[in-house]
Amino acid sequence: MRTAALSAAVLTLATSFVFADGHSTTPMVEAMDQDVSNGVVSASMVQAAENGWLVVHRTDAEMKPGAVVGYAPLRNGENVDVAAILQEPVATGDMLMLMIHSEQGGAFAGVFEYTLGATEDGPIRIDDKLVMSVITAQ
Repeated sequence: MRTAALSAAVLTLATSFVFADGHSTTPMVEAMDQDVSNGVVSASMVQAAENGWLVVHRTDAEMKPGAVVGYAPLRNGENVDVAAILQEPVATGDMLMLMIHSEQGGAFAGVFEYTLGATEDGPIRIDDKLVMSVITAQ
């Protein structure tokens, strides 16, 4: 009886570890078209595999990231209602790419150091694809 209880406890513990390991954080950005007339753009949810940044790039129909127009810090894990203050005007109809960047390679932790094409605090990739969502300003 004691052996059966011990076996059940070990099996439960082992299953818990497998479950935890099998559900690692997959980075993603969820955002929708939105009104940005208040100078803020938001992602409803960002899943980050490490501390980093939600970076707002200009983009167009070619879907290439352009100039950075805003950013907000991210914590490892789930981040809800992440708001980035826009640093320049964005017009109705402009397309914005909300992208996850890492906190790696820069000289200062907690300081956003990325410039277009740089490696400091650069974009993360999964299977060589940027982790981002594109929205249209309303």
